[in-house]
Amino acid sequence: MRDWLVGGAVIEGPSGLLLVRNRRRDGSSDWSPPGGVIDPGESVVEGIGREVVEETGLVVTKWAGKLYEITATAPDMGWTLRVEAWLAESWEGELRFDDPDGIVETAAWVNPDQCGLHLNDGAPWVAEPILEWLMHRWEDKRSFAYNIEGSERSSLVVTRV
Repeated sequence: MRDWLVGGAVIEGPSGLLLVRNRRRDGSSDWSPPGGVIDPGESVVEGIGREVVEETGLVVTKWAGKLYEITATAPDMGWTLRVEAWLAESWEGELRFDDPDGIVETAAWVNPDQCGLHLNDGAPWVAEPILEWLMHRWEDKRSFAYNIEGSERSSLVVTRV
């Protein structure tokens, strides 16, 4: 089983929540909060900060804290994913798109009422936690867990556990 850690940034501005559109290897695209794989030797916060700069050009100057954790296990594909999502309290800079990984195509500040339209085409383990936070605005950290069965994106069976 391959295990990896991903950090996600929840950045909310006057115009809404910052989401990035990702181009996947199979040519499909989906939306998510900015973030990515934490490199060896990085703390989660350092890695999320680096990913936000790479994907959006913004620099987070202060983090409010961890909002939620996600564990997604896909035994048929041989991986387990752990995500830590942190809320940005302040940031600076202008949006720009020069992702060195070539995944992020664009970003948008999305009205919270419209986030579901963007996120529902992606993975449930990405969409559900952020949409629930937008509805309930909890202050204590939450945990989410998912089991993913199958190996083809079009026919995955995802169960929240």
